[in-house]
Amino acid sequence: MIDRDLKRSLGQMMHAVQVVGASHDGVSRAYCSHWVMQVSFEEPIVMASVSPKHDTYPLMVESGRFSVSILAADQVEQGQYFSYPGHKFKYIGADYLDEVDGLPRVKNCIAWLDCRITDRLERYDHDLFFAEVVAVQEGRLKEPPLLYSSRLGWRASGDKAREPGTSVRDKLLARLEEESE
Repeated sequence: MIDRDLKRSLGQMMHAVQVVGASHDGVSRAYCSHWVMQVSFEEPIVMASVSPKHDTYPLMVESGRFSVSILAADQVEQGQYFSYPGHKFKYIGADYLDEVDGLPRVKNCIAWLDCRITDRLERYDHDLFFAEVVAVQEGRLKEPPLLYSSRLGWRASGDKAREPGTSVRDKLLARLEEESE
């Protein structure tokens, strides 16, 4: 069990929210995640941390692929629906989804990724799926993404954290130049 202080500290981390989906043998499932991330600059590789308890997990393993729908800040309802096991709601979330190339996609999302699994690392209570993004559909790219932290809950990304034209990097480079003269 994670120490209380550590858990509270980790809970401060903010993550973008996605819906991960998979299909196999006519069955489609999806779940809400905030543990999907890009892991390479050189190649279009993402990593998804997935619990084997999710009903999406075996579909990912069997099909060798999954989709990622990046949610916009106004899609809290979709995020919350897919946060609960689908069987609890008798899989009625199909109203939120459509299908692209045989994979589920959240309607009106910021962007959608088709991911082919290249590697799986089995660790702890979640497996790490590494995948190449083989297709993308842009949606509402100008919309702010939905964020989540276990301590702060659902949030919309908002204003820029620094003023335009202000850069620590530029200040440091100027300082180096001054010192070298």
